[in-house]
Amino acid sequence: MGVIVTEESEYIMPSPDNTFATVEINGPFREPREQVFSYDYSIQRSTWATPHGVRVKVSIPDELEVLKRRLVGMVVGSPGQQLLMSNILSKAIADWKMQVADGEGMLTERRDMLLAPFIGPLAHLFPKLEALFEVDQSAIRDEVRRRVGL
Repeated sequence: MGVIVTEESEYIMPSPDNTFATVEINGPFREPREQVFSYDYSIQRSTWATPHGVRVKVSIPDELEVLKRRLVGMVVGSPGQQLLMSNILSKAIADWKMQVADGEGMLTERRDMLLAPFIGPLAHLFPKLEALFEVDQSAIRDEVRRRVGL
């Protein structure tokens, strides 16, 4: 692992062979008193003795609904179809958020962590999430059509 030292701070550059592997994903869970779905990721790096947990929160009004409107426009269908569509998209958002967090170096430390919604103090990361959405938009749309029937 390389280290870049600047006048302001020290930044640890992850090596290409130190990527993480996702061991297990659980969710979505509905958080009490918050408008979020959360997913629990168990991640492992080759240099870690044990996996570590990352809870990823997907904001329903600020992330899920925004990207859902961009994906399918006005949502139609039965409540069951809408729920399935929300599950597909919220899982994809959680995966993208893990990619963004890894790219930002947020997952390099050996500790359990919480990855909050990309609003407020983390709002600067939302454009990166949108860029990943743009890349995978047609694949997600096809999966929604195939599994939901909309």
